[in-house]
Amino acid sequence: MPSHQQKLFWSQRRSCMIYSFLRRGVFTLLILLAAGSVCAAGEPTELIRKATDGVIAILNDPSLKGPDKTEEKVRKIREAVDKRFAWEEISKRTLARYWKERTPAERAEFIKLFGKLLERTYLDKVKEGYSGEKVLYVDEKVEGRYGRVRVMIVTKQNTEIPVEYRMLKKGDNWLIYDISIEGVSLVNNYRKQFSHILSRSSYSELLERLRAKVEGTETID
Repeated sequence: MPSHQQKLFWSQRRSCMIYSFLRRGVFTLLILLAAGSVCAAGEPTELIRKATDGVIAILNDPSLKGPDKTEEKVRKIREAVDKRFAWEEISKRTLARYWKERTPAERAEFIKLFGKLLERTYLDKVKEGYSGEKVLYVDEKVEGRYGRVRVMIVTKQNTEIPVEYRMLKKGDNWLIYDISIEGVSLVNNYRKQFSHILSRSSYSELLERLRAKVEGTETID
């Protein structure tokens, strides 16, 4: 195989692997963190680790094994993960300037619907569980009420995938408001999709498409 074709092949293969991680998504990455070794264990990092402990316990619970227990398992994982995310902050950032135009009732509706979208998109991937990846905590940075935790995921093929958690402190808790995988931001990804729709259509149309996506009858983009 010519060298340029080899480079293309490995580039495409790496892209597929990274896309697989993106599809496995937010919730699976939280689980993977429990298998990591800590290099910088500040408060944000420790809170992420605590969040994963409960999820790991659910995945390893013998009473939740089997197809008939899937719904209960997903429900328990959802409850464990939901409280670790700043859903209002995530929603505000994905809608960007359109957030200011929404009423309190519309904002509450969007937060709920967007949460369901992420759940449908990613939470079912958590059933794939941990498949041998190693996770190294790279560093942590805190500036006021904002924090960042960087980790490196090493696959079984020794591919290194950098992941960055953006966090916000609300009260005594650090909450996740964005996750980037190899520079691909969850928030930016959805912001672009939503802005594309809103610039060509209406907010009502966006909600309809979100509902259709949640029900599995349509894609967003």
